[in-house]
Amino acid sequence: MNKMDYISIFGFVSVLYLIIRVDARAHEVQGIDQNKVGFDDNYVVTWGQNNVLKLNQGKEVQLSLDRSSGSGFESKNHYESGFFQLRIKVPPKDSSGIVTAFYLTSKENTHDEVDIEFLGNKEGKPIRVQTNVFTNGKGDREQKLVLWFDPTKDFHTYAILWNPYQIVFYVDNIPIRVFKNTTSEGMNYPSKPMQVVVSLWNGEDWATDGGKSKINWAFAPFKANFQGFNNSGCFGNGEKNACGSSAYWWNTGSYSKLSDSEQKAYTNVRQKYMNYDYCSDKVRFHVPPSECKWNN
Repeated sequence: MNKMDYISIFGFVSVLYLIIRVDARAHEVQGIDQNKVGFDDNYVVTWGQNNVLKLNQGKEVQLSLDRSSGSGFESKNHYESGFFQLRIKVPPKDSSGIVTAFYLTSKENTHDEVDIEFLGNKEGKPIRVQTNVFTNGKGDREQKLVLWFDPTKDFHTYAILWNPYQIVFYVDNIPIRVFKNTTSEGMNYPSKPMQVVVSLWNGEDWATDGGKSKINWAFAPFKANFQGFNNSGCFGNGEKNACGSSAYWWNTGSYSKLSDSEQKAYTNVRQKYMNYDYCSDKVRFHVPPSECKWNN
């Protein structure tokens, strides 16, 4: 066993230990049995209908991408706060140029958006997860990390917590990014009603090696699978500040910041697996964006 194997095993064991430590809180977050909620309860297919396959009586959906089209679906409802999660298995083998996306968006020109995107890669190379946050149409807040497992081999749970205090991105109950609400300091924060959107699409112009690695269509069709279609979210219905109420579990004080065990897991993952942070990119930003001092 070489040195890199030892490092990889050590990293995996460290993350596994931290997953166990945050598991009690995760049970509260995932209080509803995901297997009891079908795709048609909360979602609708929006494009690439011929490349969408419903499996296991609607408890699983497969999106495909071929030369003719990608595919996608979105939530029936618009939300103003909540906890949103899916179990995802991304395309295997050579997936260069392929983007599997799970995100919240308000869609208009000055849109708010909260992204999780899987950036495909050549077989044997790690698939990176990119997160981003848009406010009033402005993004450029990318962070990227390499996962501590192969996301093509099995389903894993990816989630977004959005409440009046913070946005937290989770992988298997481990927080990988926090974006705090600092509107009191003059910063912008996503506040518009947003839908959950999922898609599989051609991103070969930028997704892998800065666009140098193109899609290898010999491996088409590319397929991503999704399970767990429950959303814990507030619809708002036009009532001002209704979705910020602490009557919703995700808005209670215990979700205003990471727990101690979550904070340790968060720090561990970012130290070991994060390989890009816009706040540290001095080529793009000679002066770090203002929100960085609150979110690092």
